[in-house]
Amino acid sequence: MTERPNFIVIVADQLRADSLPFLNASTPVLTPCLDKLARHGVSFAEVFGQHSVCSPSRVSFLSGKYPHVAGHRTLHYLLQQDEPNFLRTFKDNGYHVVIAGNRGDALGPGANELSAHEYGNLPTANADEHWSVTGPAQWDKGNPLSRAYYRGERSQEDAQADADEATIRTAEHWLRNPPSSPWILFVPLFFPHPPFEVEQPWFSMYQREAIALPNSASGPQPRFLSELIREHGWDNLSEAQWREIKAVYFGMISRLDSHVGRLMDANTSKNTITAFFADHGEYLGDYGAIEKWPSGVNECLVRIPLLISGPGLASGTKSNALIELIDVFPTLLELAGIDRARQHTHFGRSFVACLADPAREHRHEVFTEGGFTTEEVKRLHTAPYPYDLKSTLPRRVPTSAGKVVAIRNREWTYVWRLYEGAELYNRIDDPQELNNLFGQVQYASIKSELRERLLRWLVETADVLPDQLGARRPDVELPRPGQWHP
Repeated sequence: MTERPNFIVIVADQLRADSLPFLNASTPVLTPCLDKLARHGVSFAEVFGQHSVCSPSRVSFLSGKYPHVAGHRTLHYLLQQDEPNFLRTFKDNGYHVVIAGNRGDALGPGANELSAHEYGNLPTANADEHWSVTGPAQWDKGNPLSRAYYRGERSQEDAQADADEATIRTAEHWLRNPPSSPWILFVPLFFPHPPFEVEQPWFSMYQREAIALPNSASGPQPRFLSELIREHGWDNLSEAQWREIKAVYFGMISRLDSHVGRLMDANTSKNTITAFFADHGEYLGDYGAIEKWPSGVNECLVRIPLLISGPGLASGTKSNALIELIDVFPTLLELAGIDRARQHTHFGRSFVACLADPAREHRHEVFTEGGFTTEEVKRLHTAPYPYDLKSTLPRRVPTSAGKVVAIRNREWTYVWRLYEGAELYNRIDDPQELNNLFGQVQYASIKSELRERLLRWLVETADVLPDQLGARRPDVELPRPGQWHP
């Protein structure tokens, strides 16, 4: 029997696909460690996430189910103990599962214990439990950039105490003495999620004046963009300020890259497959916005960087196959020799064939969703400064976070919104999806066809039957009529 591979799975937070050299030759960002990994594997240019916010995206790719299937559409509704997930599938099939750090944002109470053998950081790692967003004391509220989640240069002492450093130290330590059984090391990281801050040498790595300005959109755009821009004052930021934000974000990516390099250096197993991807992207000034939004399905938010590297796979190649983020773990499970029959019901599809032949196609279309009904927004969480305005906007303007679904194929993106007009983008002429063509009559047949495909997808994936049949007439442990006495 062939030895089963080990896996290192690294998940970045809020990382744009177009910021990485192995996917975009024109980016100024330097990522030598990821570039090296890409030279020994396959990078994927057309991967799309199922949600633009952390927890719903992570729950989706760990369960293989779209956010709407079981209502996993908020930051606080995570996978429960009775809900299967792919880490648990690895564990149930003989893998030693390790979750390094505490940035999972996917598994609820008790679910981590069922899904992993080890979890968290070394006691000596000194992680800041609040990552780097620790409250109003660290924010200069007089600086207009703080409303754009910018803090700038930080000290080396702060850098050594942050969550990513603790997680990497923990993973390095664990990799020095891994078990003899096959293992999977899951490493969810925080960078380059805001606040936009980083230490030297990354803070000064990128020349501000050489950085391109953000992209502007044309055609009708959803209401949340204008509301967020107005409330945060982003329309008052200068070109120099936008370049400053982007320069620090790029520096954060290079620091993330150095962490990936440390993991690769620490791993001594030759039989290891490494997967690197993100949960979602970042506006970074495009559309005049920053951060992300629960009903934002823009290309910069949901196109995901992905590379998979390891023995027996194609090397130094790029695939343009259309892939959904929920496809990643089914692919890893197939590489581990765990067949579909031994997995739970899900909608992910393995793309192992693309790892052998990157020219292969995979999906014909991919889907993204988000948002809430106006009745649901009152149940959403609120957050402190600088997320206070963003987290309370759905309560003040309930339709601003309205439900949305989007379909993409090779040529088109169609977005349907519950409370607002739809959107249509030509992905060939407008790959960044900046020019909304929806109101133009010549595209009527295209809109109709894509709307029909969206409807079919929603019906096909509305729910899943339980894996086991239940009792049709269960025994009822209650007094029979006439047996109850007050």
